[in-house]
Amino acid sequence: MNATATRGALLAAFACVLVGGSFTANSVLGHYPYAGGQFLRYGTACLLLVPWAGKGATGRLRALTPRQWLRLALLAAVGMVGFNLAVIAAERTAEPAVPGVFVGCAPVAVAVLVPLLDGRRPRRAVLYGALLVAVGAFTVQGWGRTDGAGIAFSVCALAGEVGFAVLAVPVLRPLGPRLLSATVCAVAALESALVAVAADGAGWLRRPDGVEAAALLWQAGVVTVVGFVCWYMGMQRIGAERATLFSGLIPVAAACTAPLVGTGSYGLAQAAGSALVGLGVALGSGALSRAGREEDEPRAARARRSPGRDDERGRAAAGVGDPD
Repeated sequence: MNATATRGALLAAFACVLVGGSFTANSVLGHYPYAGGQFLRYGTACLLLVPWAGKGATGRLRALTPRQWLRLALLAAVGMVGFNLAVIAAERTAEPAVPGVFVGCAPVAVAVLVPLLDGRRPRRAVLYGALLVAVGAFTVQGWGRTDGAGIAFSVCALAGEVGFAVLAVPVLRPLGPRLLSATVCAVAALESALVAVAADGAGWLRRPDGVEAAALLWQAGVVTVVGFVCWYMGMQRIGAERATLFSGLIPVAAACTAPLVGTGSYGLAQAAGSALVGLGVALGSGALSRAGREEDEPRAARARRSPGRDDERGRAAAGVGDPD
């Protein structure tokens, strides 16, 4: 991979490791109103991101079309608020591994959907790598007890994970990673407040205790601010297909950190699954073959050599653009 692709891969990997490690923080928020906690998380993250949004942020927001604003609303509703709600609902009747296995299939879905939306065929190396990542994620987590409702909500969680990448593709270029992260956090905070009032009434928000406050600050300041910006910066450089491969690191990071807090163990199955995830990422990213690297060369690099309308449209569809 060239320097741009390598940097994008590292950014996407770092973001997914942060998300995987955040499961520990989630475990201490079990008694805090869910939607109210999401409002605090995304609202705080938005406030932290606004000064970091870059010059001309207001003008870029005003230039968005109603269709792009609708996409941002769907991104926040499906990929953020809806995803978290689906995971919680699934875990009411299913063991946590079940939604985790479904979410682990996101790289496969994205590897197929993004090329189809772009009017091209899926790249074989990316698709094969995504399949290995999905198998690795399953191996790390295993399978657990569930019922029909648990599976249904797990499928919804998968849709949310896929939507978080696919819905962002057309708005990543005009907004850039930082402004996009700030905007979707603001929208998600508003949507969380609406859900909270409808679900919990007057008790939708309360003052968190010390442990809950620390967990919410970690989720807002580290997982959301740093994680979201790194994720979209990575996706900007290597495209949604290859960036989503790194979501396989989420269960790996969760498995690695679980023994530190006494909520799990890391054994042979987790080690084997981690190896499969690593192999899938390496294969899908093109790191294992020169041909793969040439096939998956970022469109931005091709556009710089031979600019034209088709390349510009392709860059926008792939979510690849100039670094923010």
